[in-house]
Amino acid sequence: MSLQLPAVDVPPQPWNGRFDGDGPGHRRWWQAVNSAPTPGPGAAKEAPADGMPHPSSGQPAALLGFSSDEGVRRNKGRTGAAAAPAALRKALGPLAFHLDRSVADAGDVVVSGEDLEAGQERLGQVLAELLDTGHQTVVLGGGHETAYASYLGVSASLAVRSGQRLGVLNLDAHFDLRDEPVASSGTPFLQMARAEADAGREFRYAVAGISEPNNTRVLFDTADKLGVRYLLDEDCDADRTRDFVAEFLADIDVLYLTIDLDVLPAAVAPGVSAPAAYGVPLTVIAAVCRQVARSGKLLHVDVAELNPAFDIDGRTAKTAARLIDTLLR
Repeated sequence: MSLQLPAVDVPPQPWNGRFDGDGPGHRRWWQAVNSAPTPGPGAAKEAPADGMPHPSSGQPAALLGFSSDEGVRRNKGRTGAAAAPAALRKALGPLAFHLDRSVADAGDVVVSGEDLEAGQERLGQVLAELLDTGHQTVVLGGGHETAYASYLGVSASLAVRSGQRLGVLNLDAHFDLRDEPVASSGTPFLQMARAEADAGREFRYAVAGISEPNNTRVLFDTADKLGVRYLLDEDCDADRTRDFVAEFLADIDVLYLTIDLDVLPAAVAPGVSAPAAYGVPLTVIAAVCRQVARSGKLLHVDVAELNPAFDIDGRTAKTAARLIDTLLR
């Protein structure tokens, strides 16, 4: 029986892009998305009988936008990430489509005013439904408050509720473990740690790309107390990063990957709230995406912190689109 998905705030709109022809040899992302069934009543497939995700190249994918920069505003960053879902779709649309799966657009959840928490709850509800009906899910953020919204959906999914060990891998210059009275883009992973403790589960969190000068001693101490695994940006060469990710994957059953685009050098990703002075090379980040996609453990991914107002020639959006394409191969 198909499930009724909770309503998103903005329904999916038609995509557009370069047109070279109608045949499969000419297909681009915008054509593939426009021809895919919209996730919703009667469109999603049944969840696996054992409740376990079985990722494969043929698994349908669903894109879900999270139009929010309230968390960035609370964290005193440069606002503008609420416009990111539209910019990411624009960058994805003209790409040649080489995927062996369908990709549908589920629309956007929009944070209204300062009510971040309600928006996060709504996205979590939609995401859990998509996961439980067999979709490979991608959330287009949004500031990195997107991460806690994603977590609400992932943790409510049957995959996690059935007892599979969840791991959260963050590609980021920051721990985002701030202990603040009000949640923001700087607090999501401490929120996750507390929620996992309340659920009686071990918090399995790893970060690749940490910038030591941009994280206080308190944040490093918090990471150590929580058993967070991390790799500094200066140590993120190809071999060490591959081994770091492989070791983390070995200890989990399903993976939630979150990419904060400020993990990349500012020359590659200028359109973010906090551009990186050092950053991790794009080749290394792309290799991680290929590694986790091939692991068979990738349950969900989100991309956060794109700020189109500060992008240059769409450079950051195009980079993010390329990473999304890689993850869904």
